Amino acid sequence: MIKRAYEPLSSYLHPNRVLLIYGPRRCGKTTLLTQTLAELRLPTRLVTGDDINARHILGSQDLRQLQTYVEGYPLLAIDEAQAIPNIGLGLKLLVDQVPGIQVIATGSSSFELAGQVGEPLTGRKQTLTLFPIAQSELLASYSRFDLQQKLEDLLIYGSYPDVLLAETRAAKAAAISEIAASYLFKDMLAFERVRSSRPLMDLLKLLAFQVGSEVSYNELAMKVGIDVKTVQRYIDLLEKSFVVFRLNGYSRNLRSEITSKAKVYFLDTGIRNALIAQFNGLDQRNDVGQLWENFVIVERLKQRAYKPIYANAYFWRTYQGQEIDLVEERDGQLFAYEIKWSPNRRAGVPSQWAQAYPGAKFEVINRENYLNFVS
Repeated sequence: MIKRAYEPLSSYLHPNRVLLIYGPRRCGKTTLLTQTLAELRLPTRLVTGDDINARHILGSQDLRQLQTYVEGYPLLAIDEAQAIPNIGLGLKLLVDQVPGIQVIATGSSSFELAGQVGEPLTGRKQTLTLFPIAQSELLASYSRFDLQQKLEDLLIYGSYPDVLLAETRAAKAAAISEIAASYLFKDMLAFERVRSSRPLMDLLKLLAFQVGSEVSYNELAMKVGIDVKTVQRYIDLLEKSFVVFRLNGYSRNLRSEITSKAKVYFLDTGIRNALIAQFNGLDQRNDVGQLWENFVIVERLKQRAYKPIYANAYFWRTYQGQEIDLVEERDGQLFAYEIKWSPNRRAGVPSQWAQAYPGAKFEVINRENYLNFVS
């Protein structure tokens, strides 16, 4: 059993507060929740957002009905809470009116759940984001050497729990393909403005081939056959449903710095490979550099969330072609990271960067030193 970053989850629970756990489907939220309830051994009202009765009561805003529903249960746990209409208002009534009650709610779709609970639960909640399993979490079960030996499989099949538990490469490919086919669009298609998965799939395939490159919304719109605003909205929804995330360009000084475009990365490299049906080994691929860049940047994203490290993240590029893969702005200082698959490939500080930001730190991340960076 892999220990997750937020264990013990009970340390985040407080009376008359709501603990929200966001994250993609199949990343381990339900497992973490059930393990926590078993450890707490408190009388618990455990419900799922798919339960019609729970939807009716928790979305009712009827205080008397809500009080009766949790009577005798000091802990209310709701799995997939985004399916319950007006859940934020219901939880606000509970934590304001039921002395001592504790609430845990999980959600796989942040654009739904955040919209419902954001304003009603202001000052009454704590939010955690759970990702597919991080390298920092795996280090509790594997030595650094053993984990580095698994690097090829991690790049190809990703880090979802079902994938890591699969014993063969064929089983890993089947597991991540099932996640991509059955769960990827489930929340988005339930969202009223998304009618069909086909343009989403076409868009994602294009993004998969452009990992590590700046994306043009106009170009994507033309190739998918939808308008630019729809492309931007779909990418926003894909980001809020934990499929992709964006890095924007960094600029403080130079007119030659590119800031109008973004790079789009996948929250899991296995999902990216499943979308384009490419599970061949690294020695048979021409996208190892793209995979490695995506992998390191997302593992660093997990590390910033779990540790936590408070930073703004960007890429940096000039119109003359000088670039840095990842820039972090934290504690008033800049940290620049160039990501290289080969330990033998040296990279110097780009001259325009050094001139514009002489106080910035610079480091090359490769497959020999990456664990220090992401754990």
